[in-house]
Amino acid sequence: MKMDINRIARPDIVAMKPYQSARSSAAADGILLNANEAPYPHVTDPEWQRLALNRYPQPQPALLKSRLAELYAVSEDKLLMTRGSDEGIDLLTRVFCRPGQDAIVECSPCFGMYRIAATIQGARVIDVPRQAARGFQIDFAKLQAVINEQQDIRLIFLTSPNNPTGDLINRKQLEAVLEAAEGRALVVLDEAYIEFCDARSASEMVEQWPQLVVLRTLSKAWASAGVRCGVVIADPSVIGLLQRVIAPYPLAATVIDASLKAISPQSKERQQLFVKAVRQGKADLYQFLLNCDWVNEIWEGEANFILVRVADGGELVSWCAAHGIRIRDFSSQAQLEGCVRLTIGSTGELSALKSALQTYGERL
Repeated sequence: MKMDINRIARPDIVAMKPYQSARSSAAADGILLNANEAPYPHVTDPEWQRLALNRYPQPQPALLKSRLAELYAVSEDKLLMTRGSDEGIDLLTRVFCRPGQDAIVECSPCFGMYRIAATIQGARVIDVPRQAARGFQIDFAKLQAVINEQQDIRLIFLTSPNNPTGDLINRKQLEAVLEAAEGRALVVLDEAYIEFCDARSASEMVEQWPQLVVLRTLSKAWASAGVRCGVVIADPSVIGLLQRVIAPYPLAATVIDASLKAISPQSKERQQLFVKAVRQGKADLYQFLLNCDWVNEIWEGEANFILVRVADGGELVSWCAAHGIRIRDFSSQAQLEGCVRLTIGSTGELSALKSALQTYGERL
């Protein structure tokens, strides 16, 4: 039986008549006098002329949508392009959480934007903490119990691989959460780092499980963080609701152009080489860290980073900063005392990192 998504969305959003921009209500051909645009650009640079930057772009550009749907192996009606995954998180929270009434679930430690989006929306945050003693694995029995007990949950945020711990959620675990959420909440699976591991994307499950939402991005493995292009993959009924609240023109013309270049056939070849290089660099750094007796714990994970625990994470971050290297301190988060995340950079960057870590260890 197909789940009625409208029953768990905010009633006011379901009833709302969405804004129709000039580009969404009429084709962008002929003489364009319907959007109060300038008829020509003031900048004579050829790129401005080519991209027609005096005009508004398509809200959901057809060519890019087609290419991304092909890349992620989903139908176009299940895909919404956003300003990075962050906007997808924000849209979901605004559409499905009533301020002061509804809640989200997260499994900390995890990506901080789930909590931030919920807090901005006035939604309650229910945390089902990961188990540090078990490699930060989620307690799925407890998670299912919380979903069954709490009637106000509308969004359940999961991440695979997780940031910053790097662990994966397998298909059986995900299906158990989807079953618990059926008819009551959406399960949002953030796959920002999925390209760095051998796990299959869960996007193919959306057809069977309309309560599943998958987030993808070009920021990580596609080396396009500055482009700010993400994707929400979901049942068409979810996509339709998100389109009611998304900005009229979420992707700038320059972003559309850059995104098409980022996933071009030539870039796809380079992306595969990049992922291979990240894996090699990660294996090398992991072996180096194993020989550092001042490193208390290491979580290799399945993404493009390694999480380590040391006696004083802040001190290590400051030491690396003094050597021109920026690493991420997670010491202030629960269960991550003394933990620092090391992103896998280029060969030269990893060499500089190991040199800084070596001198740090020698001074202890």
